[in-house]
Amino acid sequence: MLHLSNRELTLDLLDPTDRADIGRQGWRYCHGGYVWQVTDATLGPLVTGPSYPSEPAVYDGQGLPESFRHTRRDNLARLTWRGDTGVAIGAGTITANPDPKAPAPDSVRLGERCQWTVTPAVDHVIFQTRQTAAGVSYELTRKIELAGRTVTSFTQLTNVGDTPLALQWFPHPFWALTDQRAKMTLPAGTTVPENGVFTITPEGALTFKRPFGPKPDNQFALLTLPPKTPLSLSLNHPKLARVTFAVSYVPEECPVWGNGHTVSVEPYLALNLSPGETRHWHVRHEFKK
Repeated sequence: MLHLSNRELTLDLLDPTDRADIGRQGWRYCHGGYVWQVTDATLGPLVTGPSYPSEPAVYDGQGLPESFRHTRRDNLARLTWRGDTGVAIGAGTITANPDPKAPAPDSVRLGERCQWTVTPAVDHVIFQTRQTAAGVSYELTRKIELAGRTVTSFTQLTNVGDTPLALQWFPHPFWALTDQRAKMTLPAGTTVPENGVFTITPEGALTFKRPFGPKPDNQFALLTLPPKTPLSLSLNHPKLARVTFAVSYVPEECPVWGNGHTVSVEPYLALNLSPGETRHWHVRHEFKK
């Protein structure tokens, strides 16, 4: 495990070069830059997961993971596949064989893992990898930075292959619930379709109609956000004044998901990289006392 610390917070990051952390890294989330926990110096752990505080299944994860999809979320297209072999960018090669440990509709089996170079510094850690497989060739740099009570995740992706690279990427932060509920301030005009749990109040806050029951009770819904605007939101927290969350891009779509342990907003970024093209983006959390 890698660590970044200051007087306010400590970040625990999974180390993709350490055998001790490999068991927590599957095909779903990018291995480099995987924030496993954020701990306040006086208040303790601040982020959760679908099974928190129990050790999660690899597919579920916890903390502030991020993911490159190998297949579109709506399953309308495969993205990084050639026949039965594909690439989960930032994780490794994958095959179409179902993984019995990951009972998800799009589960696959992880093959050759990415080889990472990890460069730690006082206030950040840089993760770099390059991989060529299944007709895909890319270079990926991830940087996790801690400044005061702010955690920023930077991503740089370059298509070093000779064919276009179409992708979906999304952060999957697992935020803590307060008394089994959450109250989230979203951009004005955000809507959510009718569902069993999530609703938006007349004041524009996303809240719960009811608390979740025990597993497997959960809820997925697609938020409709104002167009042409990068997402920024804030939510309550059982130990803090607020948590703020912002991304540097305009989301293609934005799921919200939760269960009795956590809630997550997942703003999707659509990527279409020509050969030689590089894209940069970032995600920022502030944990406010």
